[in-house]
Amino acid sequence: MELERLSANATADQVVDILRTDGAVIVENLVSDELIDQANRELAPYIEATGMGPDDFTGRQTARTGALIERSPACRELTMNPLVLATAQELVGNKIQIHLTQTIAIGPGQGAQPVHRDQWAFDFFPFPDDFHVQCNTIWALTDFTEANGATRVMPGSQELPNDFGHSIDETVCAEMSKGSVLLYTGKVYHSGGANQTDEVRIAGNITYCASWVRQEENQYLSCSREVAATLPEDLLRLMGYSRGAYALGYVDDLRDPIEVVRPDLGTRGLGDVTAQVRATPTHSATS
Repeated sequence: MELERLSANATADQVVDILRTDGAVIVENLVSDELIDQANRELAPYIEATGMGPDDFTGRQTARTGALIERSPACRELTMNPLVLATAQELVGNKIQIHLTQTIAIGPGQGAQPVHRDQWAFDFFPFPDDFHVQCNTIWALTDFTEANGATRVMPGSQELPNDFGHSIDETVCAEMSKGSVLLYTGKVYHSGGANQTDEVRIAGNITYCASWVRQEENQYLSCSREVAATLPEDLLRLMGYSRGAYALGYVDDLRDPIEVVRPDLGTRGLGDVTAQVRATPTHSATS
């Protein structure tokens, strides 16, 4: 079973339909080469300065560089891509936040990563079968080929039970050109591929999660207050400078957290609890 592919004019409904059945989908050429080239220029010195991973999971020939919002205006644009945001909001729920931002630079000689689920990061919590806590992206900052370590996915595996024994032989390769994006859920099994070339394969891994869980990358510390104060309101709120739920994340005297970096935008109080209760979804039993 190969991964489904959509064109850049796809709708969020089309993307989510495939995510619910296959767990992953590629949207081809979603952004311009110019934007990707800008991101690569902005991030190159940080990637160069990043050490290789300390273990087989992170990759001993793989550099994982974070703080992309702090470091790259182009990555801010990728983060706010309208199709990706609409997809994440529909899959996870309207109240989402950035979960992590990083580049994954797989160097020559790096073997395949162990097959895993990203939602295991939450201490293997058994989320309900019909609830997706994450919507994830892998942006191709360079061309992805099977030979250079393109991400590998087990389509449809979001329906399977937890299992640490899946192998690369069960996966398919997400080959795609620079500027394309792989979207996938936190439930689907996947891994980084093996790089058998002399080139470095670079991905932009930007993921989104429900606003009431802890972020994998701490956005308040990864992005300096000085840079945060210059960012637009919608990006700040996506980073977590907002209440994550009815009564989560306020500052001191019930202040809106965005007021810390943008005093002109803050409000006080917790809001309408009755409206919040009415809007709360229900889910089936956990897996």
